Amino acid sequence: MDLALAPAAMPLLTGLDDRPLFTYYDDATGERTELTAGALGAWAARTSGLLRDGCGLGPGDRAAVLLPPHWQTAAVLLGAWSAGVTVSFRPAATAGLPVLEPGADEPLDATFVSAARLDDWLEDVPDAHHRFVLGLAPGAAELAQVPGGYRDYLAEVLRHPPTPPAYGLIRGTDPATVDGTSFHEWATVADGVAARHGIAEGDRLLVDAAEHEQPVVWLLAPLLAGASVVVCANLDRSRLAERQRREQVTRVL
Repeated sequence: MDLALAPAAMPLLTGLDDRPLFTYYDDATGERTELTAGALGAWAARTSGLLRDGCGLGPGDRAAVLLPPHWQTAAVLLGAWSAGVTVSFRPAATAGLPVLEPGADEPLDATFVSAARLDDWLEDVPDAHHRFVLGLAPGAAELAQVPGGYRDYLAEVLRHPPTPPAYGLIRGTDPATVDGTSFHEWATVADGVAARHGIAEGDRLLVDAAEHEQPVVWLLAPLLAGASVVVCANLDRSRLAERQRREQVTRVL
């Protein structure tokens, strides 16, 4: 499968079968959420509809994604890219990979931020015309209280259909991130990450979210390689061997 276009990726997600593609654990809450390619594609399609139809955004517009590794983060990134919206993100630095700061001299078009990080980053969250907050709670629960000036991502995204919108094809030469890096260029980076870690087609990759916040590692590289991924937040390493066995993990990062 060619990820040169498909970080934008409705074709990538809808072209796969219904085996698990993305599994998320949080050992602090006991959450386990499993998504097939079709389910992740549906969430990405809803996010694309939220941005294109709900916010009037599209190619040339910019969004900051200030979220940790999570299945909803995957939906936001893939949905933004499928809408043609470029993104910035600020994960912890990963050796040899770029960190895209979300700061801008003028307001961005959209910002997605986790409720848990909002207080810590309040002074650094860039101004945006559309601001969404994500609780990232187990069971995709909506926020009990939404911070002023923000909208609850889950409440808004579920207003949009789970089918890919009929937008124009995103080209590999189009920018994927706010610094102008194209989908082709990010695919090359992701391919290098997959090769460096030995991630191959059919692998089941377990990723410690605290060690790898960079989306290229926990999302794009596995998808490019044709692998599925198990992302673990607050990983309890005493459970690692059992989890590898249960999830049929073939590689650990």
